[in-house]
Amino acid sequence: MLARLLDPGEQPWDVLVVGGGASGLGTAVEAASRGYRAALIEGHDFAKATSSRSTKLVHGGVRYLQRGNVALVLEALRERGRLLRNAPHLVRDLPFIVPNYDWWEAPYYGAGLKLYDLLAGRMGLKPSHHLSREETLDQIPTLEPEGLRGGVVYQDAQFDDARLAATLALTLADLGGVAVNYVSAIGLIKETELVRGARVRDEETGQEAEVRAKVVVNATGIFADGLRRMDDPSSPPLLAPSQGVHLVLDRRFQPGESAILVPHTDDGRVLFAVPWHDRVVVGTTDTPVAEPALEPRPLPEEVEFLLQHAARYLTQDPGREDVLSIFAGLRPLVRGNRAAAKTAALSRDHTLLVSPSGLVTLAGGKWTTYRRMGEDTVDHAAMVAGLDERPSRTAELHLHGWAEEGPLREWSGYGADAPAVARLAAERPGWDEPLHLNLPYRVCEVVWAARHEMARTVEDVLARRTRSLLLDARASVEIAPRVAALLAGELGRDEDWQRWQVAVYEQVARGYWL
Repeated sequence: MLARLLDPGEQPWDVLVVGGGASGLGTAVEAASRGYRAALIEGHDFAKATSSRSTKLVHGGVRYLQRGNVALVLEALRERGRLLRNAPHLVRDLPFIVPNYDWWEAPYYGAGLKLYDLLAGRMGLKPSHHLSREETLDQIPTLEPEGLRGGVVYQDAQFDDARLAATLALTLADLGGVAVNYVSAIGLIKETELVRGARVRDEETGQEAEVRAKVVVNATGIFADGLRRMDDPSSPPLLAPSQGVHLVLDRRFQPGESAILVPHTDDGRVLFAVPWHDRVVVGTTDTPVAEPALEPRPLPEEVEFLLQHAARYLTQDPGREDVLSIFAGLRPLVRGNRAAAKTAALSRDHTLLVSPSGLVTLAGGKWTTYRRMGEDTVDHAAMVAGLDERPSRTAELHLHGWAEEGPLREWSGYGADAPAVARLAAERPGWDEPLHLNLPYRVCEVVWAARHEMARTVEDVLARRTRSLLLDARASVEIAPRVAALLAGELGRDEDWQRWQVAVYEQVARGYWL
């Protein structure tokens, strides 16, 4: 991939995408699927920042409906249906229950969710309906029974965000495109005041090079303003980042197969308690932050807020000692004309800007609509670059690992690659063993990540190719030395590299437990 990036042949790349999160990967897959010569660079790992720290939901956005943003909900519901169809091994439908404790909640939320069903149309899942008090407790046995009147159940979808990102990188490769992690953009190449590529640095070797392209797309998420200032130092800030925090609990706190949705918390946000990989993810907060950070940290008041609200709605009150992992992500929200009083009120729509030099910037948006964001971005980029007009194909594009039928379509993360993973497990004694008794991963998955998914570090494997860091941060640290040794064998690294990798990972992981 790196060799192809630096030597594209006689012609420059048609499209060079900077940023390997949801926005960038969606844009690069869109460009390659149209037959454009597309390359993507990511300064860290794919989905290192916001795109691996979501609430793990592919959803229309009930709260956007509450605020009257029907257009965004319609678009997101269509995209939800497409993702369920094009990546069934990564996305599944999930029932959500809105518990009713006041007399007005059942008719109010029931009517809203019927509208949600109506907007989904042919892309809809099962219709929403009311539940009695007994039916609600039957589906969520640990829901607080005192004052409970019943509930409303509706269907949405769930996914594994970092696994989808890795799958999009592989889909890009399948389409003939290039995706390279650990390659940073350190400057822009300009000819006659127009952007014609980027100066890049290989973060593993420190080597620098020029990558020429007919158009450059800035899809760096929360860091978009930094690349805009490389283009024009006087660029005003575009983003107003907001921090969302989630805590991860043992499944005993919510053993049912349904998620809980609380539509209105004390700070006016939606609260979720979602079963995920045999854990429960509780979130999220909405706290404005001044500056973007690669490893944002939860604030004490955010932790307290989530623990208090979890205790309010669950019979077992989780304490700090029950938190297996806690993670924070920054939403790349786009500023309005005036500073919004609350980031929850800022737009979740995506925004496209084309600078006078031709730099195309994609900002805002959310995982559910990543494909549509990519489609809009490539439409603009093709005009800037003067490329042949070609229609989008991604609405029907099956992602890497898609399978026709049977168990390979199940929510596993590997899909059609699963038989190859099984063969790898049998390659050496011990490779079929669990990495840790508290985690659902096997030794062979570390090797697979290195050989087939571009994992370069212990963190790549434990935070994103597997989700060990989010499922049990302390357990992930315990297996870091073994993962380092396995990676060293695959990547030709020595013992000093292993020790360094374990130390770096431990430092990161300490921010994920209380």
